Amino acid sequence: MLPLSEADCQFLIRLARRELEEKVLSKPLPALGEIPSSLERPSGAFVTLHEGGALRGCIGRVETVAPLHRTVRECALSAAVHDPRFDPVRPEDVANLHIEISVLSSFQEIQPGEIEVGRHGLLVSHGERRGLLLPQVAVEWKWNSIRFLEETCVKAELPPNAWKHGARIQAFTAQIFVEKEPKERIVGCENDRI
Repeated sequence: MLPLSEADCQFLIRLARRELEEKVLSKPLPALGEIPSSLERPSGAFVTLHEGGALRGCIGRVETVAPLHRTVRECALSAAVHDPRFDPVRPEDVANLHIEISVLSSFQEIQPGEIEVGRHGLLVSHGERRGLLLPQVAVEWKWNSIRFLEETCVKAELPPNAWKHGARIQAFTAQIFVEKEPKERIVGCENDRI
């Protein structure tokens, strides 16, 4: 899927913002115009909402057959109203939300020694349990690669050392882009970065 153009990134940010405003504020908004063909391809993505610098919601889809634009719309709304860690976003909160979108690459098997903090996101799975952490999480928390791997195991509700005992480790990269201010232009549309 990667890389998206600057115009694609801006379109997705506007699309996520429009979805939030239309659904949470219950007001119909005009369409954004024709969807770029590059956003018709299926791709996993996460939409993260921040309010005042704090996490306010984050929902994503790892595997999807839906076009990227639909995945982003659905995840934006889900992050706002269905993230079980938070109360649903209220209409008065919408203007203060900052949107971050992470478009995921494909997943590859990886050995613990190959994990690069700041480049890789991780998916750890064992049986029915699986946990995913985006590439930016390890940087934000200043984790080394082993701590990142342990925290991903914990996210999967596995023991921190499950990676030593048969858990599957997969890595991915992400193209991450954010709103500078709500409803303003995005800051960066960089490839495989955090």
